[in-house]
Amino acid sequence: MPVPKERGVVSRSLLREDAYRAIRDAIVKGEFAPGERLNDADLSDWLGVSRTPVREALARLEQAGLVQTKPGRYTMVSPLDARALREAQAVTAAMHELAVREAVPQLIQSDLAEMRAANERFGAALSKGRIDAALQADDDFHAVPVRVSANAAVAAVLEQYTPVLRRLERLRFGSLNGRESVAQHEQIVAHCEAADAEAAAEATRANWHTLVPLLATL
Repeated sequence: MPVPKERGVVSRSLLREDAYRAIRDAIVKGEFAPGERLNDADLSDWLGVSRTPVREALARLEQAGLVQTKPGRYTMVSPLDARALREAQAVTAAMHELAVREAVPQLIQSDLAEMRAANERFGAALSKGRIDAALQADDDFHAVPVRVSANAAVAAVLEQYTPVLRRLERLRFGSLNGRESVAQHEQIVAHCEAADAEAAAEATRANWHTLVPLLATL
């Protein structure tokens, strides 16, 4: 097979993805605060890349609702917008519910063990106030049925909307109410093990709807 004429496609794609994830994670963690201005040159220096992948990453983050841009004027971290968060919460809850429903008939014991282990890490992180570790463990828990469902559309939608919710979830997992999710996760696993797809999906929906009370405070 002849070598493609395009050069540097893979490296540029990786740079763009790395820049996107680094800026996205900084926003989600609150390192870049809502309303904070983002400067291309500063971000390029921080990441050690040219401005091109930074600008591409910012364009993608704008589509995800994490930044706002006024061409020729400024780019800033989006404020926590109640309407945008409600929309993201509704879509994310529906996608996880669908993923669980589709995954249950295919889950095996190693998948269930992976979910239990993630939930144990989740509970331990919460008890120690390690919010970043709790968010990662929560991601790991829900990622199992998403992966097993093998539904590419679900994965794509979650990739776009989950980061928007993560800023809100940091508030939930920083409170005592966040610890309720440990028990909810246990219920989800129990229903999955019993091969009750509808009950597992309903428990998943209930778990994601625990964000709703926080939306009322915005």
